[in-house]
Amino acid sequence: MPADHEIIHATVDDIEAVAPIFDQYRVWYRMKSDLAGSRHFLTQRLQNNESVVFIAVVDNMPVAFTQLYPLFSSVSMEPVWLLNDLFVSEPYRKQGIGRALLETAAQFGRETGALRMELATEIRNFAAQTLYESQSWQKDETFIHYSLPLVD
Repeated sequence: MPADHEIIHATVDDIEAVAPIFDQYRVWYRMKSDLAGSRHFLTQRLQNNESVVFIAVVDNMPVAFTQLYPLFSSVSMEPVWLLNDLFVSEPYRKQGIGRALLETAAQFGRETGALRMELATEIRNFAAQTLYESQSWQKDETFIHYSLPLVD
């Protein structure tokens, strides 16, 4: 049964609510829990207008979030949004909450005049890939993406 949920555009005032779910997300990606660090990181991003966070709330409790970062395309000279984070707590998965967050993010992108949205996910994260593709996200078959680690 789908959970009744509300999607909220988070502000700095929502840090205490979103930090625990952000910390769960980091742990899911095999990082050590760091609730204080999560609070600090989110506070910096939101205070400096460096990201946009939407949270899904069920019964006044945050159960999911997505975080977007602004980018730009030099070739098209247009803004782009990077959907860097999407996480739904285990008990709330497969209830339409992730889909609702994706739809909210896409609508936000349209409203802000972005050319497109981009995201990356782990190769083995088949559940996420299925969700993204069901929402018309297209797998990049043109470019190979690289990253350069700058710290050990």
